[in-house]
Amino acid sequence: MNWISNYVKPKINSLFSRREMPENLWTKCPECGTMLFHRELAENLNVCTNCDHHMAITPRARFNALFDGGIFTEVKVPVPVADPLHFRDQKKYPDRMKAAQKNTGEKDAMLVAEGEMGRTPIVAAAQDFSFMGGSMGMYVGNAIVAAAERAVKLKRPLILFSAAGGARMQEGILSLMQMPRSTVAVEMLKEAHLPYIVVLTHPTTGGVTASYAMLGDVQISEPNALICFAGPRVIEQTIREKLPEGFQRAEYLLDHGMLDRVTHRKKLREELVTITRMLMGLPPAIIADLPAPGKPVEAKA
Repeated sequence: MNWISNYVKPKINSLFSRREMPENLWTKCPECGTMLFHRELAENLNVCTNCDHHMAITPRARFNALFDGGIFTEVKVPVPVADPLHFRDQKKYPDRMKAAQKNTGEKDAMLVAEGEMGRTPIVAAAQDFSFMGGSMGMYVGNAIVAAAERAVKLKRPLILFSAAGGARMQEGILSLMQMPRSTVAVEMLKEAHLPYIVVLTHPTTGGVTASYAMLGDVQISEPNALICFAGPRVIEQTIREKLPEGFQRAEYLLDHGMLDRVTHRKKLREELVTITRMLMGLPPAIIADLPAPGKPVEAKA
């Protein structure tokens, strides 16, 4: 009996038991509820193939699609003091940072890189909303300053992708000071006569909107992105009135003059190449490369 229960029964169960499916193979679209296969979703740049809803995308995935051949070099960002205020709520601030770094594989909420986009040399910076809501702390301020200094040194335009819930409360006034710091960094670009292009993604709110996210020479947004300082719920509770449909969404802001363009993510790279080359006074981008002409072959008699 022991032989049957200890050996035969487990063997049969292993042969006929249902295999477990990994949990990360499918993603549910938050807008339409469609289940999307992870490879299909990644190939479509995290845009729903059913309703065109733009989901969050990491800076590295964005840069892989933005730069030629997905090749870019990271720009080093000075690391600030780890926990200047010794802040603690339900968890210690360093513990929250370690958890975010483990989940995302990044040092902080912004990645800065340089490379070529459509054979146009650029410097790019992108916020990661999955890292503590993309909140703006001292590291993000350092990243924007480093990106601006690198762009000025190399005489390249700076393209910034914003995605944030605002300032980082764990750094208090030091976080709020990144607003004037980032404004000074943008002014460095303007004094050097270099383009500063901002792509606002969902969501861009709080102190980020009140500083570097709205200072671009050209303001582009992804479809249906929430862009605001105070959110719609806070405004409704304050004024006690119902807000218009689509209030503070990208299309609403485009109609009211706060944005220049609302562009689909799959068409964004092409548009950025065109705008960047126009602002830099460069000729139009080459759509396709052809081999250099060789010597004509003489026909044999």
